[in-house]
Amino acid sequence: MSQQPSRPLPKINRYTDTQPFWKAAKEHRLLLQYCTDTGQAQWFPRSVSVSTGRRHLEWREVRGEGTVYTFTVTQRAWPGHEDRVPYVVALVELPEGVRILASVLNCDPDEVRIGMPVRVCWEHLSEEIEYPAFEPA
Repeated sequence: MSQQPSRPLPKINRYTDTQPFWKAAKEHRLLLQYCTDTGQAQWFPRSVSVSTGRRHLEWREVRGEGTVYTFTVTQRAWPGHEDRVPYVVALVELPEGVRILASVLNCDPDEVRIGMPVRVCWEHLSEEIEYPAFEPA
């Protein structure tokens, strides 16, 4: 019998539209969707462009560098996160014009600041899932 994960995992096979993202994430590459009509990046992955409502989308690899737009330090754990408290969840603004909600890892929570430069890092959740997080740049 396989062991159940200690925390909820994303359902990476639920939507075919997100498969390129998860495949790249497993290789530690961050992809964003872009509308081919407007050139606008969008996050989170969707089946249609947020700017036109059309399915004219493509995936592009991005550097994964950005700044902390806002953040919170979580002191009480959600189920499956008990070993992580305190931990930081931040809204990270990328130069491509999107904001990604993610954990900030590899630093003391007291060191995180609004405007802090960060870069993508990868949290190993399972054999199939590498999840984007951020760390100080």
